[in-house]
Amino acid sequence: MANISTSTSFFMFIVVLFSSRLIHNCFSFHTCQQMYQEYAIPIYREDIDMMQFAENLEHLEADFFLWGALGYGLDQVAPWLVMGGPPLIGAQRANLDNLTQRIIEEFGAHNFAKVFDEAFGFPLVPPFDPYRNSLSYMQGSYMIPYVGLVGYVGTNPNINGYITKRLLAGLLGVEAGQDAVIRSYLYERAKEVVHPYNRTVAEFTIRISELRNLLAMCGIKDEGIIVPLELGAENRTMSNVLSANYDSLSYRRTPREILRIVYGTGDEHVPGGFFPHGANGRIARGFLEEP
Repeated sequence: MANISTSTSFFMFIVVLFSSRLIHNCFSFHTCQQMYQEYAIPIYREDIDMMQFAENLEHLEADFFLWGALGYGLDQVAPWLVMGGPPLIGAQRANLDNLTQRIIEEFGAHNFAKVFDEAFGFPLVPPFDPYRNSLSYMQGSYMIPYVGLVGYVGTNPNINGYITKRLLAGLLGVEAGQDAVIRSYLYERAKEVVHPYNRTVAEFTIRISELRNLLAMCGIKDEGIIVPLELGAENRTMSNVLSANYDSLSYRRTPREILRIVYGTGDEHVPGGFFPHGANGRIARGFLEEP
């Protein structure tokens, strides 16, 4: 029995040792590399223009979040990404509580008042200030990531290179997460009245979403945190923490629609809003050069 026990113990030792080698090999660099088709192309030339267009919004978001949380933007955090360019107009540090500051810092603009006036159809008194407090800042934040999210969904079918697809998927995941955090934060406060405007948080989100739909001119692709039953998921709920269509799939927008929204003009040929001199890249510049 002793011999059998010793042999069994030795056998188990070999199994464990061999298994550990297998585990080590499985997590080695070579076996963890992503496998692609033999003749797959990493990046198509057309992909670059589409991803560069998307980076306009990423830059806008990064500066807005960095300034709000830290009081400075990409010019200081990552000057090699900015490569010069015009300075921001009106960005400043927001008066945030600790929780909101941590959220925004992890996420890492200037004419919000005008946008909110247009959303409500009349001037808010006093003018809306996204930097006033945590709730105001999160309401301001509601305006940005979702536009990038639906832009990525719209870009996805047109991307061909496997490296570009991987980049887009990674950016889309983070963008969706940011939008979900913001919408969840506001949904928890949906019935809270925003002073001194005597309007609820839910109404603010509805008005902004309606404005973006109006500017984009392509139907309903944007919804507030509370919706009519006919717009809810499978027509079963009025809660709308995640904005999606009837089949619970994300909406998508084209570059034309995106520019109409971020310019605030409803016209991809007329810059303004968040990009008073127009967005960068061949796609955005191409619209500015059209007659």
